Amino acid sequence: MSATLTPVCDLARLTPDLGVAALFGDLQVAIFRLADGSVHAVQNLDPFSGANVMSRGITGTRGGEPTIASPIYKQVFSLVSGLCLVTMDREPVVPGGADLETFGVTIDNGQVFIDLAGYR
Repeated sequence: MSATLTPVCDLARLTPDLGVAALFGDLQVAIFRLADGSVHAVQNLDPFSGANVMSRGITGTRGGEPTIASPIYKQVFSLVSGLCLVTMDREPVVPGGADLETFGVTIDNGQVFIDLAGYR
């Protein structure tokens, strides 16, 4: 297993379609287990409000792609690429732009790991 993979929790502890936040040093990551069994991880920091709330967002899909909608201003982001799909006519307040940083997720023996290699 890669040295950059960081253990998070048991897969069974993640409720489908609900997010959780995990803290790694000063980095907050929002982790989502979807109804199809896939697990995704993105930054918890909402670029449009500046609050660490993405783990409380609403999961959904756009054109078959899994998404998360911010609980503050309702921007929609891809859980696969982190791209902001809907800005709701707002500009981001956080340096780095409108997109979310994504993190690789590995499931091994029922345990969820996040790849933190190269996070900004």
